[in-house]
Amino acid sequence: MNETIPQLLNYDEPSLDAAFATLADEVRAETFSPRDAEAFRLHWLGRKQGRLKLISDAWLKSAPADARKPLGIRFNQLKQQIEVALAAAVAAPPAASAKAGLDITLPGSVRAPGIPHPLLKTMNEIVAVFHDLGYSTALGPQVESDFYNFEALNFPPNHPARDTQDTLLLAGQQARPSRDRLLMRTHTSPVQIRSMIAQAPPIRIVVPGKVHRNDAADATHSPVFHQVEGLCVDTGITFSDLKGTLDHAMKALFGSSVKTRFFPSFFPFTEPSADVQISCIFCAGAGCRRCKHSGWIELLGCGMVDPTVFSSVTEERRKLNPAADAYNPAKISGFAFGMGVERIAMVQHGISDIGQFYSGDMRFLEQFA
Repeated sequence: MNETIPQLLNYDEPSLDAAFATLADEVRAETFSPRDAEAFRLHWLGRKQGRLKLISDAWLKSAPADARKPLGIRFNQLKQQIEVALAAAVAAPPAASAKAGLDITLPGSVRAPGIPHPLLKTMNEIVAVFHDLGYSTALGPQVESDFYNFEALNFPPNHPARDTQDTLLLAGQQARPSRDRLLMRTHTSPVQIRSMIAQAPPIRIVVPGKVHRNDAADATHSPVFHQVEGLCVDTGITFSDLKGTLDHAMKALFGSSVKTRFFPSFFPFTEPSADVQISCIFCAGAGCRRCKHSGWIELLGCGMVDPTVFSSVTEERRKLNPAADAYNPAKISGFAFGMGVERIAMVQHGISDIGQFYSGDMRFLEQFA
């Protein structure tokens, strides 16, 4: 940076060409590795003390008015030459640009392996618990018809969940019959209906997947979230089977010391229905801020499959086979349950804001590696 600025005595075309040719030779004479590219750039193109700026200021101050335009043109050409030299050095392979060779004492570049997203990890853990109990996985589309999402699940036409403030409807469906209108599924329960229509009992399935609701995002709600639902249908299935299954699942997910309790609730597709709570895993039921000092945390809903659902399934099966009578509620029974994956993950890891799962913040996600 302390190099002497060359003097320019004349501003005619030959003198300008000779002066800039000398500067161009200086640029070509400098050899540098990609590691030294930034020093080269600052030496020539630095905004305050770059050699090109200092020379430009010195020559332009004493230049006559008619010589300033040809000077500017030549300075721009020289700047382009410097930028080309920089780009060539950065793009060159190490063997061609670095005379020092390979320094084997430097740490190697290691590509960190990917990890499952915490929601995917939690979902797989839940599914694995029910696989161990003999359940199989069933999947279905996220774009569903009103029949599978509501009608077959005993949601009457005026049920609040059908409101556009809760359900995301697809545009251009007004001309279709109401049962065929498409929407984004609000739960994974339609897969239960599809599975029962497709096969006769006994049936034991677990249904993981993404669901959509027109919810405002806050610390505990998201318009896109994930559920894991389950269905068990056979002869002689009772509420005791449901309680035993979910008690085992909660102990497998949160530890053998956790306790469960069931409270009466309401879901259109189950009767009787219940909400399931577990003893707080943070305070062991003593009461703390995370369980709102109750000692219990509500996690999921469940119930015995409503006979009306079986009747809807049987009606659809008879359209395919008039002799079908597999889901006669007088002969079979079953239970269903559903839980939010985000809810389970937040309790497992003590997370207070659901939005962290979707923020893409690597500092948060790397904690689960």
